[in-house]
Amino acid sequence: MTSATSRIERPPFPSYYVPANSWRPVVASLALFLMMLGAATLLNQLQAEEPASAKWLLLLGFGLLLYVLFGWFAIAIRENLAGMNSERLKLSYVYAMCWFIVTEVVFFAAFFSALLYLRTWAVPWLGGEGDKGVSNMLWQGFEATWPLMETPQQAVGGAESQLIANNGEFLGPQRHMSFPGWSNMLHWLPLWNTVILLSSSFTIHIAHLGLKAGDRRKLTVWLGITVALGVAFLCLQYLEYYEAYAEYGLTLNSGAYGTTFFMLTGFHGFHVFLGATMLLIMWLRAHLAGHFQPEDHFGFEAASWYWHFVDVVWVCLFLFVYIL
Repeated sequence: MTSATSRIERPPFPSYYVPANSWRPVVASLALFLMMLGAATLLNQLQAEEPASAKWLLLLGFGLLLYVLFGWFAIAIRENLAGMNSERLKLSYVYAMCWFIVTEVVFFAAFFSALLYLRTWAVPWLGGEGDKGVSNMLWQGFEATWPLMETPQQAVGGAESQLIANNGEFLGPQRHMSFPGWSNMLHWLPLWNTVILLSSSFTIHIAHLGLKAGDRRKLTVWLGITVALGVAFLCLQYLEYYEAYAEYGLTLNSGAYGTTFFMLTGFHGFHVFLGATMLLIMWLRAHLAGHFQPEDHFGFEAASWYWHFVDVVWVCLFLFVYIL
């Protein structure tokens, strides 16, 4: 006699592929440690005569991280093409990418908060405003304006005349990078970079529509245009940095304005480089290997999500760093 439990039809649960043990997380952690150590040491050695040791440490960590990620992603691609990834595992990729973007939001929120603190409280205090104003005691004659064209140190006659906190010479720029006026707007590089990045969000969306429709030519053409726009943005940002350093005297030692400007725009430029690299890899996979199907293409979607995030961050940068 057959038992009652044996007659019950159990629901078919999808198989869950469990990857084998890997050494890559350990090596990736080591690479990140070397990168952070190299970057921190390099910042402390900027005034030194030979800061090359920290630079090589930073490059070593970055190269090691690229090596690990290349192998890691290659394994994930092969597993997906072999049909090892269940729907539940694919959903975990979606959650992982969402949490990664959340961490990036928090990362940039910290720098925007620093900019808000400087402009709203710290710089007015240095200018003598409020109960915490210290200008009359430490920097006679310093006037707090934003962008900060004259550092408190300059207001008292330079580093030699500053009695306390003398950690080097900090010179304000001759010109700032903010909105130059309507007459010079067409020669303003940040405006064209904004047009480029907003256009790239449109082109990556068209590429995504082509992929979902099964039109591979539309996918590769518009994805290639998106990568080209990302490269164009980086080229214009290089020209902007050269103009800032060579012509305007705006450097990391240009007080609070120079520091926040280069930290915010520099980190964003690095993220544009990462996003463009991701999209280039997606283009190579689609064009040369025929990867991605209309019903299975999360690798492409993850890269496009990241690119849209980078575009949104730039809009915030454009408003709060260049306009307001």
